[in-house]
Amino acid sequence: MSTVEDRSVLLGNHIIDTKDTVRKTAKLFGISKSTVHKDVTERLERINHSLFVEVKKVLDQNKSERHIRGGIATREKFKKCQ
Repeated sequence: MSTVEDRSVLLGNHIIDTKDTVRKTAKLFGISKSTVHKDVTERLERINHSLFVEVKKVLDQNKSERHIRGGIATREKFKKCQ
């Protein structure tokens, strides 16, 4: 496997293990959100389909919850300002 393929599998396993978002994963690994997203959606689907399916479940869950996390972050931000 090439390093891009290895990275895709590594990122996929990380997301499954930690339930981290693409943004948090990108920050942790020091790469862009676009790279993480491309690795775990496009590349991972070709490399390891079963891992891709599991990652997709986590990403879909994160996407469905993001408006809640955004609201919580906004509330916390304004609590600090008061």
